Amino acid sequence: MTEDVLSAESDTVRCASSEDGGATGWSRRGFLGAAAAVGCATVSPGQTATAATAPQSTVQGGGTGTADTSPFSALDAKIQASMRTYAIPGAAVGVLWEGQEYVKGYGVTNVDHPVPVDGDTVFRVGSTTKTFTGTTIMRLVERGDVDLDAPVRRYLAGFAVADPYASAQVTVRQLLNHSAGWLGDDYQDFGPGDDALARFVASMARLPQLTPPGEVFAYNNAALCVAGRIIEAVTGTTYEAAVRELVIDPLGLGHSRFSSDEIVGFNVAASHDVVDGKAVLDPSFWPQPRSLAPTGGLVSSVRDQLNWARFHLGDGTAPDGTRLLSEQSLEQMRSNPGPGGTLVVELDGMGITWMLRPTAQGPRIVQHGGTWPGQISGFLMVPSRGFALALLTNSQGGTVLRDELFTDDWALNLFAGVTNLPATARSFSNPQLAPYEGSYIAQRINEKGAMEDTVITLTRHNGQLRGTQTVQDPSSEAAAEEEDTGQSQSSDVGAAFYRTDFALDLDPDGRPIGTRSNFVRGPDGKVLWWRNHGRLHRHRTD
Repeated sequence: MTEDVLSAESDTVRCASSEDGGATGWSRRGFLGAAAAVGCATVSPGQTATAATAPQSTVQGGGTGTADTSPFSALDAKIQASMRTYAIPGAAVGVLWEGQEYVKGYGVTNVDHPVPVDGDTVFRVGSTTKTFTGTTIMRLVERGDVDLDAPVRRYLAGFAVADPYASAQVTVRQLLNHSAGWLGDDYQDFGPGDDALARFVASMARLPQLTPPGEVFAYNNAALCVAGRIIEAVTGTTYEAAVRELVIDPLGLGHSRFSSDEIVGFNVAASHDVVDGKAVLDPSFWPQPRSLAPTGGLVSSVRDQLNWARFHLGDGTAPDGTRLLSEQSLEQMRSNPGPGGTLVVELDGMGITWMLRPTAQGPRIVQHGGTWPGQISGFLMVPSRGFALALLTNSQGGTVLRDELFTDDWALNLFAGVTNLPATARSFSNPQLAPYEGSYIAQRINEKGAMEDTVITLTRHNGQLRGTQTVQDPSSEAAAEEEDTGQSQSSDVGAAFYRTDFALDLDPDGRPIGTRSNFVRGPDGKVLWWRNHGRLHRHRTD
């Protein structure tokens, strides 16, 4: 980790030319159970680095307002206020807007050993990694090495999940648009070796099939690991080496790496929990299994993330003019969505690893983001508006800030003039709510390979659905301590409908918040699943 502090002279926003082209404390187990580029000066030389230090910047060229009245100033104020409120020690933001590029760091990397965050500070970006996996696949598609609509077994002959039909029929595209249909939350750790991903994919033979391939959207981390293994099989090298060769290095993303060994000397944002309203350093949050690299293993800076946005909003060429993808391939990645639904926001569906999100005004939002313990990030683009926003944070409290900027309307309206599809909570009658009542059950596999059940029980309450979510792991130490009940964690959940089958989530006090979920009906018209945070929970009424 470098101790360098950027000079104020580097603290600028440059005008981009037309040629530029997922709180209380969490354990690692608890998180996995529940889940599933311009210099920035935050501290001038000689100042004491504290989380409360206010960053300064200027706007150079292309701006429509002064530093005091521009949307960037409003963004600064919102981020700084949220950092104080939600115990976020450090954050970095990047914006492309009306020909301008804006990048800024805030606060510090580490509350115990504070170093200012800047545009090159590296954070875990979590699931935004999936878009790197998808882009690498598209490079292989253009080379003729991969066919998106070919069965996975063309490239991985022995591939298998529990269902024989799905094993034989699932396609590469269905891996990338999250419609493969099997249980997707598999977090097993197969060690640091080059065979980690191959061993992970081989272990998937026990994953149960929830829905037929291609028919239903359900967020699927395991499917992206299969896509990463296809990259290995086709290129003859490791997933990480292939992504660097085909995408990261050609784009000059010098602060985007997969291994902690490769970021020695970088300014690294340490991970923090939130305990009693304060950020607390937790080094145990940082490690991630190599077997999960294709679904969430990238470490990157906000400068690199903004350059990633510029590439995907551009014509497919690298900064040196080398063509990496055709414009048609970039467009294909963010169009032709698979099955739709909700993943915190409403989705038209997924393209090639991009969440495709509708707006009330019509222009589509292209989005991702990531969650790992103590490392919460957001990334979105509105291609028709030439707008992109990236956020990296180093605290569990970053979840709330990310929702404020990426789920709600504030930033979208301010910079791109678009908003969410309207959603006003309604009070449903008891007969209306009755079909949704009952228990909903989902499964996931933790790092040690143990199967955990998540049980959500919903009942009618004042026109809403209210209930509790409990994570059960019969093999855990918690089970023995709790008289073999297997109950390790419980929390309040709820839903307030804004139209049939679609609901706003509730906070613990029963107030609707901006995140959304939806219920999925079976062929008989009865409620079969609750899609909550993109995961399918099976409805059990008995």
